[in-house]
Amino acid sequence: MKTKKIIIATVLFFAGFMVSQAQIDTRIGAELAYGTEIENLGIGANAEFGVLDNLSISPSFIYYLPKEEGPIKINWFEVNANANYYFIQDEKFDVYGIGGLNYTSVKVKYDSTYSPLFGESSSVSDGRIGLNLGGGANLNLDGNITPFAELKYVIIDGGQLVLAAGVKFKI
Repeated sequence: MKTKKIIIATVLFFAGFMVSQAQIDTRIGAELAYGTEIENLGIGANAEFGVLDNLSISPSFIYYLPKEEGPIKINWFEVNANANYYFIQDEKFDVYGIGGLNYTSVKVKYDSTYSPLFGESSSVSDGRIGLNLGGGANLNLDGNITPFAELKYVIIDGGQLVLAAGVKFKI
C-alpha cells in the first residue's frame, strides 16, 4: 500500500512538472465542423493542455446536427483524444499536426409512419473506434482569444474528412 502511494505521488509530481514546463497555453473553446460522411454541420467543444514545448493534448467533442432523409433520421457524434505536435510556433501563427483516437457513435432511426404497409418504427446504433490524422493552425491575436482551423481524416469504416474552425480561450 505504501509503495502504491509513492508511485502515485511520483507520477503526479512528474506530470505537474511537465505541465509547468510547457510553453503551450491551456485553452478551452468551441468549434463548427463539417463531416464528409454524414454531410452535415456539427457543433463542438475542445480543450488544449500543453505538455511539452511542442506538444499538447487536445480532447474534443463534436455533435452533428440531426439529419432526416424521408423516414430515416440520423444522429451522429464523435469524441476525440488527440495529441497536437507544433511544427511552427510564431508570435502570430502556429501550425501543428494532429494524431489521436476517435470514437464515433451513429444512431439511425426508421419511422415507418411514412409507409402505411408496415406501421412500425425501428432504430439501430453503432459505435466505432478509429484514428485521427490531420493538421491545424492557430491565429495568435493579442489577448485571450485564439481563432483556429483544423482538417483531419478519421480512419474508420467508410472514413470521414472533418473540417473544423472555431475559437479557443486562454484560461
